Amino acid sequence: MQRRWFVPWGWVYRPIAWQGYGLVLLTAGFCANVFFAIDRHSHSVSDTLYGIFPFVVPALILLDWVASKTSGRAP
Repeated sequence: MQRRWFVPWGWVYRPIAWQGYGLVLLTAGFCANVFFAIDRHSHSVSDTLYGIFPFVVPALILLDWVASKTSGRAP
């Protein structure tokens, strides 16, 4: 029996177990850390957006992939 970490909630997934909440907090912390590190040396908003894109988008895609695999939804 597989324990569910997330449940489908529209187009996204909502955490229901401590593992899911922990994963969301780790991802949010990583994204915030990347934002502040990149923004510190940026000269404009577009510099910041171009700088965080290669880090934030894969992190959110990975979170979505893990959520889809641990949601218990049939493939």
